[in-house]
Amino acid sequence: MAAEDVTESRLLLAEYDRIKEEQKARIGFRDNLLYFTLAASTAVLTITVQNRRAQLLLAVPVICLVLGWTYLVNDEKISAIGRYIRDQLGPRLAELSGARGAVFGWEAYHRDDASRTTRKRLQTAFDLFTYLALPMTCVIAFWSSRSVHPLLLVVSIVQTLALAMLTWQFLHYSEH
Repeated sequence: MAAEDVTESRLLLAEYDRIKEEQKARIGFRDNLLYFTLAASTAVLTITVQNRRAQLLLAVPVICLVLGWTYLVNDEKISAIGRYIRDQLGPRLAELSGARGAVFGWEAYHRDDASRTTRKRLQTAFDLFTYLALPMTCVIAFWSSRSVHPLLLVVSIVQTLALAMLTWQFLHYSEH
């Protein structure tokens, strides 16, 4: 491509294509994290029941903390890409092209859905169930067992505090 073929508009369109690919990949990865979390937690619960070893329940909070944080980070990046397209890339391209309306209109259009707020709240509730309620149920079940050793009790308390921080992060990001 000759230097005169490189225009700001072409560069912006190329950037748009790349960040939409990144967004698409992150969405797939994020959604698979949810399934993997549920599968891994189910596997731990099955092994715990089969072996009757309540201390194994403390693996579920670890799974949920690591995968929940990864889920949350990816979700935030997905949203950040959308904001960047709406607030930066679209307006710059509209100005360069002389477009009268919004460029990349879908980025704003799908956010105006009347059911969006309800969907976001339901998604947050589901995320909190998966990444907080499920692991806390395991911690409480561990506390209720006969296998509560002092060191594991400390571990479970640290896990509870970490889960509380993760919950706050989920609630904080759901406001955006």
